[in-house]
Amino acid sequence: MDAHACFPEWLRKTAIYQIFPASFQDSNGDGIGDLRGILSRLDYIRDLGFETVWLSPIFASPFQDAGYDVSDYRMIAPRYGTMADFEALIAGLHQRGMKLLLDFVPGHTSIRHPWFAESSRHGRNPYSDRYVWTDTTFYCGGKGTGPGQFINGHGERDGNYLANFFYFQPALNYGYADPDPGRPWQMPTDHSSVRSLKQEMFRILRFWLDKGVDGFRVDMAASLVKSNDPAKARAAMIDFWHEVRQWWDRDYPEAALIAEWSNPSEAIEAGFHVDFMIHFEGASYMKVFRGENKYTIFDRGDVSYFNPEGKGELQTFLRELQGHRAYIGNRGLISIPTGNHDLPRYSRDRSEAELKNILTFLFTLPSVPTLYYGDEIGMRSPDDLPSKEGAYRRTGARTPMQWDGTDGCGFSAASEEDFYLPVDPSPDRPSVDAQLARGDSLLHHTKRLIALRSEYTELGSEAPLRQLNAPNAPYPVVYLREANGSRTLIAVNPLRETKTAKLTSPVTVKKVLLGEARIAGAATTAEIELPPVSSAILHLG
Repeated sequence: MDAHACFPEWLRKTAIYQIFPASFQDSNGDGIGDLRGILSRLDYIRDLGFETVWLSPIFASPFQDAGYDVSDYRMIAPRYGTMADFEALIAGLHQRGMKLLLDFVPGHTSIRHPWFAESSRHGRNPYSDRYVWTDTTFYCGGKGTGPGQFINGHGERDGNYLANFFYFQPALNYGYADPDPGRPWQMPTDHSSVRSLKQEMFRILRFWLDKGVDGFRVDMAASLVKSNDPAKARAAMIDFWHEVRQWWDRDYPEAALIAEWSNPSEAIEAGFHVDFMIHFEGASYMKVFRGENKYTIFDRGDVSYFNPEGKGELQTFLRELQGHRAYIGNRGLISIPTGNHDLPRYSRDRSEAELKNILTFLFTLPSVPTLYYGDEIGMRSPDDLPSKEGAYRRTGARTPMQWDGTDGCGFSAASEEDFYLPVDPSPDRPSVDAQLARGDSLLHHTKRLIALRSEYTELGSEAPLRQLNAPNAPYPVVYLREANGSRTLIAVNPLRETKTAKLTSPVTVKKVLLGEARIAGAATTAEIELPPVSSAILHLG
């Protein structure tokens, strides 16, 4: 079967809202967000215009890595609720015409997973090969073991296990693309033990799909098969996901498969419906929105494109986006998110006008809009928080949702010392209630952008983008989206000064949909002037 035979049509028009469950809404007063809390806020999410909710992991876990260390793939973590709570959430979403994506972590488990306990035993058993183990404890990584970090001295088994990230996340065994015959523990991808693991993971996916889940975001989707040669590993991963798509298209044609691959051309080739163009090393996304490094402390010395000092560069990002779109064609989609649980929030040291500019840009690209909870109000990443559940520098991006102006922000009835994380201590922290009451707020700007995407099909996830400003004059950026004879122009000026763009071809503006811009001369013009730190969406007919 063609790896791209089916495509869930709802993905083409949806906007995704990502929730970090522990920090969204607490319903039982224990200081930790939960499924019932999410259910109580669905109307808010729907009213913003988001039709799809993506939850960071909710499976049973010891939470050494915020749930990305699973101990039971078929059980809801008790702190989030019960299976009945999950079923109520699914029903609540579907009653509102909304979809649910779960975060799936196929590459590793927790060391507290029962599979790993069995795999660590001295005697052979059905789980002995479920993880990547060397054949002696005296291999400590490096030469002869292949890439990755090996942990020695765990349990009674004479061998070291491969850790995917933290030491407590042992890598599941999807085989090696080029196993070394001298290292028999490097199994080929068609080994019976590898096949057994794959079939079990397929059954887990089916378990949740049969409960009504509308799809998955797959954590580190390109990392399952190991190899000393990255190209061989990628080729083997493409074969693996093609195998998934064969039964997926047959049995769950309306379910979405979304990759954390960060290379849309490869991910869509592998059979994913959507991939995130985001934050892996060297990604142009980071340089456009956050600076050179994903954990950079944003000050006015940063070199992101949206720094109003005008030190940034956009063309690399646009070339990469256009290149991926040209290769993918109509086989899949790209998502360029506001951020996620791994990144400092995009609001760091930025004014509301700057944040509106970024959202205007993101939500008018040929992309599936994905917004991380709280980015619609400009939540910030507080400094100097102690690490929580393996977050370290990421902790500030996971603080409680700020629903109102009370001390606890409306997140929980618990005492603040019992909150999952402390709320942003800033006296001017934004809140949903305050921004709902103000018509020109970032929240209302977000809502208008999503509404415009629904009304004007050219602003959706697939219509072509054509840049109209000269690349050697990067500020402001001006581009055209066009579909079915309808055309809309978007202009964004991140700078603190008024800027004029000379267009590569004249346009006739019929209606200003959002923002403000001065059209020089007559209605038909080849020049557009934008006030400082502003953007405009102009319908051309």
